[in-house]
Amino acid sequence: MNFYVRKFIDFMTTLLLVTLVTFLTFQLLPGNPALAILGPDADQAQIEALELQLGLNQSLPLRYANWLKGAFCGNLGISYKYNQSVSSLIAGALKTTASLSLLSLVFTIAIGTFLGITFALNRKKKVWRCLSVLNQIWVSMPSFCTALILILIFTVGLKLLPSVGFDGPKSLILPSLAISLGSSSILARYIKTSMENELKQDYVRTAKSKDLNEKQVIVHHVLRNALLPSITTLGLITADIFGGSIIIENVFSLPGIGKLIIHSISSRDFPLLQGLTVYLAAMTLTCNFAVDILYSIIDPRTRSKK
Repeated sequence: MNFYVRKFIDFMTTLLLVTLVTFLTFQLLPGNPALAILGPDADQAQIEALELQLGLNQSLPLRYANWLKGAFCGNLGISYKYNQSVSSLIAGALKTTASLSLLSLVFTIAIGTFLGITFALNRKKKVWRCLSVLNQIWVSMPSFCTALILILIFTVGLKLLPSVGFDGPKSLILPSLAISLGSSSILARYIKTSMENELKQDYVRTAKSKDLNEKQVIVHHVLRNALLPSITTLGLITADIFGGSIIIENVFSLPGIGKLIIHSISSRDFPLLQGLTVYLAAMTLTCNFAVDILYSIIDPRTRSKK
């Protein structure tokens, strides 16, 4: 079977399993959704009428089939709390989350690549070795702790950047840094290790024996081979950035997906929470799928190995 076809089938199969598990989890939770919407003062006739409207009187397989059909058409149901389409609520919050995630990814790639290459090339210098150790420590620091440190420095201390709410692009700088400082440390560690391994290879010694200076060897030979394995890591980091934005958005009170999730949990808004769960899972799967495809294009040998 063609590599790309097989990957697409795996992607769709996993996505379907995610939708099934998510749907069953929320459908089997105790409580009556109709009663939750109408409140405790509703009479039986009102409850039964709403159950009929929501399709709660149908069998579980039929409800799943109808919900799945609607989900693939962009209809994830109606929010209990907001009385709006779940899809429209997610789309509205997605603008902030997408901007935050994209800026965080740019910072991650820029900082992580620079540090990884610098650590590898200066591995024998004590100062950079100490900084490399600090980088390892930074990996274990939760993003919300980083966020609080940044707020203390840039908002409370220097009064340069806002820390609460959304007031244009400058409101995304601190949240993006809070997310990217941790993820860039992970990327830097992988690039550093990969660079060090490549610098020990025979082809590096061969290139140097041909009177190529170290800069030419690194730029034309080492970097490409060293950065290639980092693509997979970057894909996983991208998925983590989406997840990390959920916490960071609440720290900085940004009107994104993270804040919407907290509101849906606190109000027991199951259709909204169900839609958000599927959305986050789909985004994670899409990132991994895109990385697999990109990696196979850059290095065609991986297609024959899988």
